[in-house]
Amino acid sequence: MSALYLLIIASILVAGCFLIAFIWSVRNNQYEDQKGAALRILFDNEKILTFNSNSKKKDS
Repeated sequence: MSALYLLIIASILVAGCFLIAFIWSVRNNQYEDQKGAALRILFDNEKILTFNSNSKKKDS
């Protein structure tokens, strides 16, 4: 029975740590830009490598 009390106290402490981390992240504007990440994938500026069929080496 004492192990049950220990596990209840440990779970309350872990839940409290997660609650504190969540409140900290909200206060530090971690969730401010909600659309930026979703739209960033649509406007990717990385170079796209294309296959040029004229530049293949001929095996002869």
